[in-house]
Amino acid sequence: MGEPAVKGGGAAHRLRRELRLYLILRGAALRAATQYRGNVLTTMLAGAAYQGSGFAFVWVLLHTFGTVAGWSLGQIAFLYGMRLLSHALWLVTMDGVGFSDVAIREGQLDRMLLRPANPLVQLATNTRSLMPFGDLSMAILVFGIALTVADVDWSPASVLFLVLAVIGGALVEASVVVMIAGLSVRILDTWAFRLMMLDAFDTLGSYPLSIFGSGVQRTLTYVLPVAFVAFLPASVVLGRTGQLAVPAWLGYLTPVVGAALFTLAYLFWKRQLRGYQGVGH
Repeated sequence: MGEPAVKGGGAAHRLRRELRLYLILRGAALRAATQYRGNVLTTMLAGAAYQGSGFAFVWVLLHTFGTVAGWSLGQIAFLYGMRLLSHALWLVTMDGVGFSDVAIREGQLDRMLLRPANPLVQLATNTRSLMPFGDLSMAILVFGIALTVADVDWSPASVLFLVLAVIGGALVEASVVVMIAGLSVRILDTWAFRLMMLDAFDTLGSYPLSIFGSGVQRTLTYVLPVAFVAFLPASVVLGRTGQLAVPAWLGYLTPVVGAALFTLAYLFWKRQLRGYQGVGH
C-alpha cells in the first residue's frame, strides 16, 4: 500500500487541496471535542497546569540563585515561552501523528490508505484532545509576560525573525514526531522512543544550554537539534551569543533547519509507507 495519487494540477494544487482537507478534518475533530464543555475545561486546564508547573520550577530556581548561566528570570521566561510556543504550535496542528503506532495497531491506518487523502493529514487530525490548547494558553501567558521584562529588539526584522523562529522550532519538533511515525510502520510500539525524544526537547530545551559544556552544546545542535527550537534563536534576539559553543549565525537558520528537517522526515515517512502491508504483517 502507498500514499494515494492526486489527479490533476501540480504541487501547488496538491498543497492547497491537502491544506483545505486538513482544515476540514481538523475543524470536524474540534467541533466534536467541544460538544462536552466540562471536558473542554478539564483538558485545557490539565495542559496549562502541566506546562505551568515546569515554569514554576524555573521561577523557584531563579528566586534562589538569581541567575542561571548568566540568564535572568526575564530572559529564561523568554526562552521558556518561545520553546513552549513552538511545542504548542506543532501539538495544536498535528498531535495525532504522535499516536501513529496506536493507529497502526488498531487498523486505522489501513482505512486511511483507502481514502483519497494524504495519510499524514488524516493522522494529524485523528485525535480530539484539547490539551494542546492548554499548552498554547500557558505559552502565550509566559511569553507575553517575558516580553514585558526582557530586553527585546522590536525592530520589524527582529519581530519577523521571531515569528519565523517559532514556526521553525515547531517544525523541528514535528519532524522528530513524523520520523518516529515512519518507524512505527516497521516497529509497532514506538511509545518509549517517542517519550524519550520529546522529553529531551521538553527538558533540555527549556533552559539555557550554556549551563552545559561545549561538547554537549554541539551535540544538542548538530546531533539532536534541541538548540534550534529556542536556545539559539533566543540567544540571537536577546544578544546573548557570547556563551555559544557553536557559530552565532546558526541561530538565524532555525526557520530553514525546521523546514529542511520536516521535509526529510516527511520523505522518510513516505518511503516507509510504501512498504506497509497492513496491520499484522
